Amino acid sequence: MKKIQMVDLQGQYAKIKDVVDPSIEEVLNSAAFINGPKVHQFQENLETYLNVKHVIPCANGTDALQICMMGLGLEPGDEVITADFTFAATVEVIALLNLTPVLVDVDPVTFNIDIDAVKKAITPKTKAIVPVHLFGLAADMDPLMALAKEHNLFVIEDNAQGIGASYTHADGSKTKTGVIGHVASTSFFPSKNLGCYGDGGAIFTNDDELAHTIRGIVNHGMYKRYHHDVVGVNSRLDSIQAAVLDAKLEHLDNYNDARRNAARKYNAIFRDHPKITIPSGKEECKGICDTCDCHVFHQYTLVLKDVDRDALAAHLNANGIPCGVYYPIPLHLQKAYQDERYVESDFEVTNHLVDSVISLPMHTELDDEQISFITQTVLDFIDA
Repeated sequence: MKKIQMVDLQGQYAKIKDVVDPSIEEVLNSAAFINGPKVHQFQENLETYLNVKHVIPCANGTDALQICMMGLGLEPGDEVITADFTFAATVEVIALLNLTPVLVDVDPVTFNIDIDAVKKAITPKTKAIVPVHLFGLAADMDPLMALAKEHNLFVIEDNAQGIGASYTHADGSKTKTGVIGHVASTSFFPSKNLGCYGDGGAIFTNDDELAHTIRGIVNHGMYKRYHHDVVGVNSRLDSIQAAVLDAKLEHLDNYNDARRNAARKYNAIFRDHPKITIPSGKEECKGICDTCDCHVFHQYTLVLKDVDRDALAAHLNANGIPCGVYYPIPLHLQKAYQDERYVESDFEVTNHLVDSVISLPMHTELDDEQISFITQTVLDFIDA
């Protein structure tokens, strides 16, 4: 059995090396390292894939989220609602812009932002909501967009973990995550479902005026060289990373299918265990039927009951199986984001998840032998 990795980027690269290497060499030979043809080519191809009018590449996913908020003109003191159970970058940029983060609990089944909690958190100061498509599962966008429309709020999708996932609307139509809200950010960190070989990110929107504003922000506020019309930042996707991403984009749906296939195999073994709750998707399919595309399994995360999670992690590591805890501390208890407004009873689900979740290896190169070994090792510990 080959070595088990949390994410097997080497195995994935080996399969596309014949395309990636010449593409990178083309950039090197052209010396068009910043805003070169490869960046524009990738931008156009991603716009087509997502069926969105504007993709604005940038340096990383955190920048992308910050620039979304800058582009919308949010001002210090404005409240931005987001989920308590996610990576810190989501709340980090809110604080960096001197906005007021408002953290709310998540749904116990999907782990995505709880719509009822959002409703309760809205005040006259609320200006935006940031749903996170956590672990690759599309958040429930229809009621969220309706709520935003009712209160005249912006919706900024954090799509860092969800690229390629689709959301099925109430009328049965489907839309890719990241193009439902007013604007969205994504990350191309190497371990993402669509990852480059360094750092990278992008912003998506169908709003022409907003796209124009954002294009200036990512380039020092310039639309014409040395003319700084808006306050901007230096955040550009370099041409080498764009070349890698463009080579991988045509494989994205296959990559996500491979992840779903691995999830189905995990679920077939864990589904009926009384101490394990498997990941969920849409109610009718749980995210793992043959036709479901609402979940792209950036992570495969179990919820444990009456199991020593940390001891299980140690057991897995001792057997050569990497694992992760995403996330061990809720954002409202992080030192940087503590606030006397928060009441522990408002975070019942998040507080449970941080003590009971564990993520197993999930990537495009997982094979049956590895999945069998991983699942058996988990069950050996839990059933001992």
